[in-house]
Amino acid sequence: MKLLLTSGGVSNPSIREALVGLLGKPIEESTALCIPTAMYGMLPGTAVMTWRQIAGQSPTPLVELGWKSVGMLELTALPSIEAANWVPLVRETDALLVCGGDVLYLHHWMRESGLAELFPSLEETVYVGLSAGSMVLAPQVGEEFVGWRPAGGGDRGLGLVGFGVFPHLDNAMCPENTMADAVRWAGRVAVPGYAIDDETAITVVDGVVEVVSEGHWRLFER
Repeated sequence: MKLLLTSGGVSNPSIREALVGLLGKPIEESTALCIPTAMYGMLPGTAVMTWRQIAGQSPTPLVELGWKSVGMLELTALPSIEAANWVPLVRETDALLVCGGDVLYLHHWMRESGLAELFPSLEETVYVGLSAGSMVLAPQVGEEFVGWRPAGGGDRGLGLVGFGVFPHLDNAMCPENTMADAVRWAGRVAVPGYAIDDETAITVVDGVVEVVSEGHWRLFER
């Protein structure tokens, strides 16, 4: 997959340009699937937010970018559906729009649904992560971001990238996400980490990592 990992969605022209580059064609000619599952791990507080994200009425733009078509893929439903009814759809879609919410809840359902197993074969698919949707690809999330807890405990992610993501840096709506908080987070995780604000994104293509930003960010090396 080609990865576009964001904190606040496709929030500025630079990130949008990066998305178009990854797609290899205009957004208006591209299809997408919205994955809202992570938000359910934070209910009831996110019920309205979940609807707004799916409806394209969120302050974190994903669905409302002008796609040729947008569908919804709910991971919690997939174990009860024949793979033949959803796997071809995923394979044919240009972009997966993975919403924010509870990162470990998302991780659980990515594995439980079988979606994570498809990732290595989706070579041309563009994965667009928003907050938890970006964090879930890391080897380790960090205890600061553990809300919903899996039965086995821990804070492991999918490990599809070799770094962690600390989102919403210095966002006034997230007072616990200051740079000082990011420094403490980075000191506790065992992998390099990027602290990114909502005007920053990270692209990963064939293992090459680049930062796209109209805001501010910091890399914590190991």
